[in-house]
Amino acid sequence: MRIGHVIVPAGDLDAQIGFYAALGLTTKFRDGDRYAALTDGAVTIGLADESQQPVPGRTVLSIQVDDLDACVARLAAAGATAGEPVVGPHERRTLVTDPAGNPVVLYERAA
Repeated sequence: MRIGHVIVPAGDLDAQIGFYAALGLTTKFRDGDRYAALTDGAVTIGLADESQQPVPGRTVLSIQVDDLDACVARLAAAGATAGEPVVGPHERRTLVTDPAGNPVVLYERAA
């Protein structure tokens, strides 16, 4: 398990890239005006327009796990609820909610 990235809502992607670049982050990649990934070398911040946000308008922690099904089963046994897994082009993911109501994306990389 590792923190994969933190997804931050983005309105004006250019302005937000400039802000985080001024903090010393470098751009890993950009997908038009929809998404940009910036990093300090350890953690990635994903700047996402509304179409790319797991929960629109909320900053969301995204955690990479080795086995999504096993992780969700452990959380369910502890009383958590999770959405149905979604298969994307690079990962398989699901949205869970922590005990305080904060959304968390769990994902495993595509094989």
